[in-house]
Amino acid sequence: MLREARSDELIDVWTLVDADWRLVANKHGATRLGFALLVKFFESEARFPEDVDELPPTAVAYVAEQVKVPVAKLVEYGWADRAATYHRTQIREAFGFRTLTRDDETALAQWLASEIYPVEMNDSRVHEVVLARCRAERIEPPGRVARLIGAARATFEQEFCQRTVSRLSQAAILRLEALVADDDAEGEESTDGRGVYAELKADPGQLGLDTLLREIAKLERIQAIGLPDGLFTDASEKLLASWKARAASEYPAWMRAHPPAIRVTLLATLCWVRAAEITDSLVELLIGLVHKINAHAERRVEKELVDDLKRVRGKEGILFALAEAAVEHPDETIRRALFPVVAEGTLRDLIAEAKATKNAFEQACPDGAALVVFQPLPARAAETARGAGVPRQQRRLPSGDRRARAARALRRPTRPAAALPRR
Repeated sequence: MLREARSDELIDVWTLVDADWRLVANKHGATRLGFALLVKFFESEARFPEDVDELPPTAVAYVAEQVKVPVAKLVEYGWADRAATYHRTQIREAFGFRTLTRDDETALAQWLASEIYPVEMNDSRVHEVVLARCRAERIEPPGRVARLIGAARATFEQEFCQRTVSRLSQAAILRLEALVADDDAEGEESTDGRGVYAELKADPGQLGLDTLLREIAKLERIQAIGLPDGLFTDASEKLLASWKARAASEYPAWMRAHPPAIRVTLLATLCWVRAAEITDSLVELLIGLVHKINAHAERRVEKELVDDLKRVRGKEGILFALAEAAVEHPDETIRRALFPVVAEGTLRDLIAEAKATKNAFEQACPDGAALVVFQPLPARAAETARGAGVPRQQRRLPSGDRRARAARALRRPTRPAAALPRR
């Protein structure tokens, strides 16, 4: 049905031109108004309206004003009588159109089944395609386009199912049928008590190792069915998604009610699409698990590092007390002379703090890294460093630079006697 026209569209679409006036000729009254409306509607839509309700009221009023016939007269026009049939023939001939024959209808249905339905399953859009095709071939579309679309859809589904079943082995067909063989258990029992058919349709659960293992087992069950690699090589993703959604919405009892070819095709598309979806979900689950493990490991390492870096307060006082006790009791054992002054636990905390500080320093300054020396930087680099809060004359030199070797020689006396191994 044409939508209500705006003023500019009203003028462009519904204004009678010279060729239209020649067709209207000497008609008068309701016939004149009805015929003029048929002419302009056919010119715009390449078909005739099914009834007067398809005509926008504003367009009716505009055309009635042009032909000088009251709008109320339109109810007197017989849309299905002999005069209207003759008017349609006259208009078709004027625009170079012809009626749809049985051969045209068969060819159109075959074209829809082979070219359109493999990539478009929406009936409303297919309806628009039919009208466009008829307009291009200058054929008046059939009065019942829905019936033509239904026949084309049935033909396509039959061919698609036959092609799918022919590519499956007998063993694969039996395994697919087994998925919906038992209504009580919804097919073969899975490890968690649910039917495999219901489990195949289910989405992954919460992120975790158990979910990952369940999805792997689900994928292995699908692979065990034995679907060939080129099963749907000539099918569009939209087609497979449509059939998968249809299969996922049905219960086993509904599935068993289908003819064998349709049932097997529905189950095959479900398993095919779900295999791809499960593979994608496994990748996401694995990435999520790795992030989860990394986060847990980082928290554990941070906790251990914080525990190791626990500061012992009053180290200078402790050192003084240890020195005083050692001088006053040089002949006593450590346990008898020092532990009463500084507890054994405090000494262990001091040792842990020293080791943690040393490890942190070694990780921050590994051997073989570029040495830091002081050398004036260019003016632009110095300005950038100043803006970043870095000392202006600090610069990192490559380890092979002769100035770096000189700096290493200056630092050598302060290093421990045993040199760290070089990487």
